[in-house]
Amino acid sequence: MKRYGAINGLILGVISIFGAFLIEGGSISALFLIAPIIIVFGGTFSAAIIGCGFDKFKNIITLIKIAYDSKEYNLREMINSYVEFSIISRRDGLLSVEKHLARMENYFPQKIIKNAIDGNDEEDLRNLAHIEMKAMQDRHYSNIFLFSKMGGYAPTMGILGTVMALIMTLANAGQDPNVLINNIATAFIATLWGVFSANIFWLPIADKLKQCHMDEKHMMEMSLEGTIALVNGEVPSVLKARLISMLPQKEQLELMKM
Repeated sequence: MKRYGAINGLILGVISIFGAFLIEGGSISALFLIAPIIIVFGGTFSAAIIGCGFDKFKNIITLIKIAYDSKEYNLREMINSYVEFSIISRRDGLLSVEKHLARMENYFPQKIIKNAIDGNDEEDLRNLAHIEMKAMQDRHYSNIFLFSKMGGYAPTMGILGTVMALIMTLANAGQDPNVLINNIATAFIATLWGVFSANIFWLPIADKLKQCHMDEKHMMEMSLEGTIALVNGEVPSVLKARLISMLPQKEQLELMKM
């Protein structure tokens, strides 16, 4: 559902902006001019490559797909799995949980539970998890930074394109006034594309990647707490209450009734 929300938001934004332009009597063909588009997108991409490096930039398509098709974590199902693992662990020992790990959809809870089975105590588990979360944060923030910078570059490139077009227009002053007026109107197309791409594409993608990061981090934190509860031998009801407390209040109320 999250990916459809992001895509629907993009479609709504495009329709609203271009639709309003058409309602006011504008022509779509007047907006899709090759030169302004090249200046804005070419300039934005080149600045991103200079600032962030090509190795980071070449992943832009993959990152866009992640933003619009973000992974959803079924935290309720994960809580139920931890409750079942708690029952199994108290009955047959923590080692017996290993053969049931395949039911976990995500790799991180499987790995952290395996570390617990291998004999790591609570402090070791927290250190291992925090190291991985720190590495994940650095990686994610680097990707977010790329799109945030592109969101800043694009409007500037739009202004640059507009200035260039105005210079060319004023250099031809003295010609037919109608031609000059048309050229001035065309000059601002670059600014439009710069502001449009920044606020409909690049900055929203950066925000979506931030949300993806927060979702994954929440899943990892919940996995860590659930695993520590297993190590400490907490009863299933206490473990469930511990993990449910990490959910939004509305979901807490729904799960406590189950």
